[in-house]
Amino acid sequence: MALLREEDRQYLINFFNEKLVDPVKIVYFTQKLECQFCEDTRNIYEEVSSLNPKITLEVYNFTVDRDKAAEYGIDKIPGAAIIGKEDYGIRFFGIPSGYEFMSLVEAIVHASRGETDLEETTKEKLRTLNQPVHIEVLVTPTCPYCPKMVTMAHQFAVENPNIRADMVEVTEFPHIANKYSVYGVPKTVINGGHGIEGAVPEHVFLEHLFSSLEEESGDGKGTIITP
Repeated sequence: MALLREEDRQYLINFFNEKLVDPVKIVYFTQKLECQFCEDTRNIYEEVSSLNPKITLEVYNFTVDRDKAAEYGIDKIPGAAIIGKEDYGIRFFGIPSGYEFMSLVEAIVHASRGETDLEETTKEKLRTLNQPVHIEVLVTPTCPYCPKMVTMAHQFAVENPNIRADMVEVTEFPHIANKYSVYGVPKTVINGGHGIEGAVPEHVFLEHLFSSLEEESGDGKGTIITP
């Protein structure tokens, strides 16, 4: 049964035809038992991959294919890597439904093109980053402000191979919500410490990213609270 309405399906077919450049591979990890949303998540990836021949889907068993999961840094399910001409560090953990469906669409486009819509000054600053950075954007499918942060984090990852950016749907991973004391979304966590509450403009996100690295170098970690 199709998940998308026919008019939405046709819109995305046309959208992908216009936007995609290089092939994109969705590498999805799942298992049948003890994963409430794995089947629904697989259905989404299957439908999206049917919209354009440049989008393909590889499905692996998280338990059986542990080496493959380790290769992509998948440590929980449902989990997926979006791979373009190279692995840009774009990851999804949890079902990309609701508002997050468009985050998936945008991630596919950016992985296919290998370029982003970020401001040139942002790109230049990101190129100076020479150490590993892990960005986790904690979301729920009903949050209208979350996709902005997810897409921005994924674009940061496209611009620098040292950055990995995860969308994490926290209702599926309550231990992560507890770990980071999530009381509202989006919450963006950088290297497991520095946190940004809410959706922020691009230049503010960039400032927090670099200030978090400065804090780490001084053994200090904090949370930035934004309106």
